[in-house]
Amino acid sequence: MPSIPPVTVALAEIARLAGVGRAAVSNWRRRYSTFPAPVGGTDTTPQFDLAEVESWLRDNGKLRREEDLLRWLWPQFDALPGRAAAGEAIAAVAEATGATEASGKLGNAQLAAVEEALKVARSRGVGATYDFLLERWSRTHVRQISTTPSPLAELMVTLAAVLGDRPRAVLDPACGTGGLLLAAGHRWSSERALELMGSDVSPVLARLARGRIGTSGLPRNVRTRIATTDTLRDDTWAAERADVVLCNPPYNARDWGHEELATDTRWTFGLPPRTESELAWVQHALAGLADGGTAVLLLPPGVAKRRAGRRIRAGLLRTGALRAVIALPAGSAPPHAVGLHLWLLRKPAADAHPLKTLLLVDAAETEEGTGTKDGRDPVDWDALTHSLPAVVRAHEAGESRDVSPVRSAAVPVVGLLDEQVDLTPARHVPAVRGSAARRARRSWEEFSSALSRLAEVSSALAALRELEEAGVQPPTTSIDELLRAGALELHGGQTLPRDAVHQGPRPRGAVPVLTVNDLIRRTEPTGWLGPHQVTAFEEHITLTAPLDVVVVGASQVFDAWVEQTAPTALVPQILALRPDPGLLDPWFLAGCLRSPGNARQAGSHSTHASRVDVRRLRVPRLSLAEQRRYGEAFRRIVELERMLQQANGLGRELTGALSDALAEGRLR
Repeated sequence: MPSIPPVTVALAEIARLAGVGRAAVSNWRRRYSTFPAPVGGTDTTPQFDLAEVESWLRDNGKLRREEDLLRWLWPQFDALPGRAAAGEAIAAVAEATGATEASGKLGNAQLAAVEEALKVARSRGVGATYDFLLERWSRTHVRQISTTPSPLAELMVTLAAVLGDRPRAVLDPACGTGGLLLAAGHRWSSERALELMGSDVSPVLARLARGRIGTSGLPRNVRTRIATTDTLRDDTWAAERADVVLCNPPYNARDWGHEELATDTRWTFGLPPRTESELAWVQHALAGLADGGTAVLLLPPGVAKRRAGRRIRAGLLRTGALRAVIALPAGSAPPHAVGLHLWLLRKPAADAHPLKTLLLVDAAETEEGTGTKDGRDPVDWDALTHSLPAVVRAHEAGESRDVSPVRSAAVPVVGLLDEQVDLTPARHVPAVRGSAARRARRSWEEFSSALSRLAEVSSALAALRELEEAGVQPPTTSIDELLRAGALELHGGQTLPRDAVHQGPRPRGAVPVLTVNDLIRRTEPTGWLGPHQVTAFEEHITLTAPLDVVVVGASQVFDAWVEQTAPTALVPQILALRPDPGLLDPWFLAGCLRSPGNARQAGSHSTHASRVDVRRLRVPRLSLAEQRRYGEAFRRIVELERMLQQANGLGRELTGALSDALAEGRLR
């Protein structure tokens, strides 16, 4: 039997297994000569033998395996060769328990991982074990696998229930790992026998979906059938009719079957152009519905306005098939930089009367739904799940009263049937009247508060006294010497995958990406990473921690400051110094590094007038008590600088808000 290669883990995974931060693991490597040596990887991303790591943690009293068996299980699957191999092994965990039928053979390494998972499942439960492995697998391969977040899946099911509840059959023709079908099963399985039908072109995803639903604990009255097929070209469920279709289809596909499907009977509203694959999925969903059935699809915003799709959109409006378009906040689902749309559709019955209005809801820019109060999620799903069904229910009932804090409008269909047929909610939903007056009142309060804080800091700095004699200059030390003494850690910025960094407005919970160009333009970071990207690229991201000293190594914009908004992702030429708080005060360190003397050093030690040798910068050698005294003064200087900038910005906002409120006639 071929030998199974050893399982390896990176520093971030060791930190996760031990329940500590990466900095602690770096300290262990530096301070303990017995720490395991790397067995692979590179200097910046070393790999370690998992068995050696486990032994070292146990011998040094740092082992937490007994506390979290699931956490220790994942490296067994992550070490398998490739995304598909790990996915097959995870699916086999469900198959081995009898939750779904077995399919496919596994290699020795896969079988070993499955055996470990079954051991854990005996104590933690099959469902919890399977969900953990699937979640980690999805996060690890977030660039290749697009999933529907559970809160969004639940919202889509809730909206479908508003248009038509108590279904007998639910279909997802592009089911992925089965999130939408699972949400449907949880909502409707208690009411009657329920059929869940799904398809996916990927055999691995189809197996994972079967396992996910099979281990979820749904009652026996739920029958699940998942097919592996290219749905648009070869529809397994062509002879079936569903009461509800839920779908998050692939976006921007070109090879979806445009030519060979030119005469397909599903194109009731016209053959979708080659560039409009999403409208092919819309018509496919309607074709799979029983009369009066409901479909909810998650689509990119371009589908609502691209000129190539205007005839199909017009047909959907004229027949009343399209009931509502809802714009969601950015960050609701991948791609996180884009505010996606939900399309709510109903297959018209033979005797149905066309709708006179289309409901358009703009939840993308309103306060309702754009982030939880604690900032952990860029979308406030509780708010959206409460408000969006209410506004849809009111529209279906023919009520015109304002039932929701989100912006919405029932727009006459005849007014939408122009040359563009643009169904983008933001274009048709009016702004909330009186918002400028509220903004002006809020701006006054913020401006007054900023002036009060500015006066306090100014008074404190004005009390600083000039020394009558300069005295003897204290000795200095270099950053390099501090690093070698263990008083500092240096974490250099890393190049991020180009397609991982999003641009545009940053939703709550996202991690900003600071670049040299941002500093040159004197702007806030324009790029950001969603929570899933941060996890997926953890080994290739340098994230700041609170009280790190961030140093810009580009001489053109050389600077240093104490990090107060962590985490921030850093790129090359920007680095983080992490001082030992028992040896160095971060405010003292940052204040000394950004002094004029070091600025001159930055210019003289730069390479090609562009880079700074940060290791050669110097700071005075003072006691910790003296450092803190100077550090407090440096902190107040930084605070004064920030407040002056803030007051300037608030002043501009205030004048703009006042002008808008006067123009609205809300002030006099």
